[in-house]
Amino acid sequence: MQFETGHLFHIYNQGNNRQKIFLVRENYLFFLKKIRVHVLPFADILAWCLISNHFHLMVYVYTLEIEVIENIESANNIGAGIDIGNATLSHTSNKVETFNKSIGILLASYTRAINKQENRTGSLFRVHTHAECLTTPDLHTPSFFNTPDGTVINRHLAEEEYPVLCFNYIHQNPVKAGLVRNAEDWEFSSYTDYCGLRDGKLINRKRAEEFGLAV
Repeated sequence: MQFETGHLFHIYNQGNNRQKIFLVRENYLFFLKKIRVHVLPFADILAWCLISNHFHLMVYVYTLEIEVIENIESANNIGAGIDIGNATLSHTSNKVETFNKSIGILLASYTRAINKQENRTGSLFRVHTHAECLTTPDLHTPSFFNTPDGTVINRHLAEEEYPVLCFNYIHQNPVKAGLVRNAEDWEFSSYTDYCGLRDGKLINRKRAEEFGLAV
């Protein structure tokens, strides 16, 4: 994944071999907590949708890396010629964590939790997580975009059109998949927040307004 600050990206992945990644309601809620921990320090979330075998995030990236302070404990023999055993000392260490790595940690930790829940092993997600830039054609904006109304060809002002297309595509995913008749009926999507049916805190409405996004 190649990110750049100040741009919108569509991040998505699905279950390996199209297997389910969310099996019960608690799995969806747990994944949303992971998103809050591993995505929000780097990006504002403008839209999201979780379906049984895949997820979509639309984010505005405002930083590519953050400094993380860790507490490290180490055992040291502090005797000067006299063996008084090992004493545990604690100190802090600063390290840099990137957005790419944080997403990897999110998926890996969620996979471990599901594998433990299902008493299984192996990969849960596909190897490559996609991140398509929606605001700069040079940053891997696709030449076409699949929408509920069909394929839309890359047009002249892609940086203006793709955010709206992606925003609507993400929210209409449950309808397109035949899970609900109306987008607002799907619990695990930001659509209900924009409709005023739920006061979700995961999305940044102010940032969405800057790009003219609304349902």
